[in-house]
Amino acid sequence: MNPAELKTALIHEAHTHGFDVCRVASAEKPPHAGEFREWLGEEKHGDMAWLARNADRRTDPNLVLPGARSILMLGMNYWQRDPNQKSEPSEARQPGAQAGQIRNQKSGTIARYAWGDDYHDIIEPRLWQLDAWLQKHGGTQRQYVDTGPLLERDFAALAGLGWQGKSTMLIHPKLGTWLFLAGILTTLDLPPDEPMHDHCGKCTRCITACPTGAITAPQKLDARLCISYLTIENKGPIPEPLRPLIGDRIYGCDDCLDACPWNRFAQESRETRFAAREFVTMPLRDFLALDDAAFRTLFRGSPIKRIKRARFLRNVCVALGNTGTAEDLPALENAAHDPDPLVAEHAEWAVKRIQSRAATQT
Repeated sequence: MNPAELKTALIHEAHTHGFDVCRVASAEKPPHAGEFREWLGEEKHGDMAWLARNADRRTDPNLVLPGARSILMLGMNYWQRDPNQKSEPSEARQPGAQAGQIRNQKSGTIARYAWGDDYHDIIEPRLWQLDAWLQKHGGTQRQYVDTGPLLERDFAALAGLGWQGKSTMLIHPKLGTWLFLAGILTTLDLPPDEPMHDHCGKCTRCITACPTGAITAPQKLDARLCISYLTIENKGPIPEPLRPLIGDRIYGCDDCLDACPWNRFAQESRETRFAAREFVTMPLRDFLALDDAAFRTLFRGSPIKRIKRARFLRNVCVALGNTGTAEDLPALENAAHDPDPLVAEHAEWAVKRIQSRAATQT
């Protein structure tokens, strides 16, 4: 096969393995390499030290795979209907709606991507299958799904898989923002696709929707303020001034994604393993009874497992401090004596918050 025929066959192969989008970029310096280094220099990556350690490799694909000629960028749709809502995607995405996150009086909010099984476990085996296919055609590959030194969104935009919105998230015109991205670097020289035009126009809904002001300007994100960073990547205490802004979110935040009007075209994922599991509707205070073994059992096969018990219960305590009632105090008071100081301190804070609210209501 010539390069064009090989690319066509590869796209078909990717679709048979469950990927919804497949495009090709040249293995060159990513478009925002300079901005990425400036972002690191301003320390807006917070405690994500690996980003700085791998900065050279992230901005030069040939340091990752010598002889790389092309980067295959893949997208897998993970949108699933909210089991607490019966509306269609177009209705659920109206301004002010809270679709995309599970909310009710008893449970917390978990970002949609973490409702089901861990996307790494679902996508990685399929990348190895594509790798094997490419090897048969003479290629040498390195593949990643959020696990290596690859600026996925930059290369996805370069390949025309979508465009980077003002939130920095990639937006696909038919699937919206609900895409897991994966990349395969290859020594095969495949015809690159053209980048897609930015279709955000004057819309700033994602910036307005951010609870903490983490999107400081169009395509500028301060991770240290982002609720996804604070509840997942941040290993220590959540800064007290930011705790009230977290609301009932216990793992990640989808507010900037939910606000995007392009999501009115969202389609339900073909992958049933992304569907919501039982823990997404579990009462908040019930999480506080989990010991390490119970935590690992409940979140086995879930992306939530990687932040471990202490960080997750830290998040739960903050959510209860913001939304809880006197009925939640016994569980929180017990958590205030947790052996892990991270849990204990946030539980004490939550107890004071609930008591303070109750005092102002009497």
